[in-house]
Amino acid sequence: MNQHPLRIQIEEIVKLTDGEFKVVLEHFRQRTFKKHQIVLHQGDEARYDYFVMEGLMKVSRLDEDGKEHILQFGMENWWITDAEAFHRRAQSTLTVDCLEDTRTMSLTLEDKEKLCREIPKMQTFFLKKTINGYIALQKRILCFLSSNAKDRYHNLLSIYPGLIQRIPKAMVASYLGVSRETLSRLTKAEA
Repeated sequence: MNQHPLRIQIEEIVKLTDGEFKVVLEHFRQRTFKKHQIVLHQGDEARYDYFVMEGLMKVSRLDEDGKEHILQFGMENWWITDAEAFHRRAQSTLTVDCLEDTRTMSLTLEDKEKLCREIPKMQTFFLKKTINGYIALQKRILCFLSSNAKDRYHNLLSIYPGLIQRIPKAMVASYLGVSRETLSRLTKAEA
């Protein structure tokens, strides 16, 4: 019998009984989105944290000039939201949208807190996921500050295996903070 992707994710950190996992599932809601569907607009309340079961999402922000800056991609087994807006119940400063048809398990902050009270080891799970996310963000910032475009490109390939085949080159360039021309030179040099 195939195990649920969410249970596999959780059990990388904490073990659950079948009964505990049943309780976990009661707090989540399965949601499906279409390609190009915006899940969270800048300025909206971030009501959900999403666990991506299938598909691809991105977190981005438009600047005053209309230029898109991509902060994160969320593919299978990734969590994605505007973390600040979600945890502080504030307006989102980011946009979350689907790059492919996407199937998720969504969780509200209230359900997350309730779940942690009902199954305390879930608090350990979420804490470790948050710490890992913070470490990944710190590495991304340091890579951005101290690496050249080629190193940032290789870092992207290691963090998101298979992503390059799933998104347009303009999005790769936006994530790396380089021009499309620079990205073309990088990919040609790699070939």
